[in-house]
Amino acid sequence: MKHLLNSLLVCTFCWSVTSYAQVETLDVSNLMVTPNHYIVTKAKSNIIIDGIADETAWKEARFTSSFIDIEGIKKPKYDTKVKMLWDDTYLYLYAELEEPHIWATLKQRDTIIFYNNDFEVFIDPSNTTKNYGEIEINANNTVWDLHLDKPYRVSGKPNNHWDLKELKSAVKVYGTLNNATDTDTKWTVEMAIPLKAINELKGSGNIPKEGDFWRINFSRVEWDFDLIDGKYERKKVHGKYLPEYNWVWSNQKVINMHEPEKWGYLQFTEKTSAKEITYTPEQDLKIKQATYALFREASYGSLKKLNRETPGFTKTYEVTYDGNKKVVAIFTKTQFGFEFKVTNTDTSSIYVINEEGVLKLIKA
Repeated sequence: MKHLLNSLLVCTFCWSVTSYAQVETLDVSNLMVTPNHYIVTKAKSNIIIDGIADETAWKEARFTSSFIDIEGIKKPKYDTKVKMLWDDTYLYLYAELEEPHIWATLKQRDTIIFYNNDFEVFIDPSNTTKNYGEIEINANNTVWDLHLDKPYRVSGKPNNHWDLKELKSAVKVYGTLNNATDTDTKWTVEMAIPLKAINELKGSGNIPKEGDFWRINFSRVEWDFDLIDGKYERKKVHGKYLPEYNWVWSNQKVINMHEPEKWGYLQFTEKTSAKEITYTPEQDLKIKQATYALFREASYGSLKKLNRETPGFTKTYEVTYDGNKKVVAIFTKTQFGFEFKVTNTDTSSIYVINEEGVLKLIKA
């Protein structure tokens, strides 16, 4: 009996060691971002869309911080910043883009505008990374507006037939467009984006109310250029275009705007001043960012190899995030893809994310 008891103890110890060995450690801190935020106030006067922010309401609205490189590494060589307002019909946007050589060649709506230097807006009103809108505009005031049902990384399909029919836009050039003989100063973009059309992306045409938020980000695409017969052209080396510069408001950390979970937060207030308004961060923001980081790693990162396992396979990770905080994450290979179940060891809340990037809270 004593011999049997000793054997059981040894076997129990072996099982514990084996189980513990199956738990791997993983640090996703460097894969996460802290999204920027902007409290957008109500316009207290009419806004005329002319590319010039000279109305009183615009003068009182604050600018965002200057744009950064999309990877968060290099400082852009030209400054870019944005301010916003809203009323019951529109989200108003005004952007200033510092630029010594202002040029644009594309004039037909819904062409690929980022083949010119451009300014881009990305809006996800539901904060689900699904059904979001994108607006691109060049210095000709040529617009490309499109809708994506989901990001390209999960086989999203762009809908170029989606038109913001109520959209108003204007561009002001401080200098001379397409003239290489002088030095320009900047170009500005002013937009009135229809609230109802954007809200319909989440199944509701209702306008925002106090404290509501959308996810939003902005991108500026800038190209090196050559002058060919006095005309601006994207620069080529050995017959290939040089890569563009991508400058953004809220850090993406990678050259990919279509990771919507990293976009900034746009918080609405009915007030005409943001001075007494407190920004309310999304609940469990860091946990959600860590969970999305695991999704990206399993989709196209260091954990992609797990998708070769057979359905039913599981693997447990002790995940470090935000410097020194930890969660337990269980990967499961499913019939259709994969699933991560992430447990906050401090609160016991549980989030699940699947191969489509659909994030759900299953236990508060």
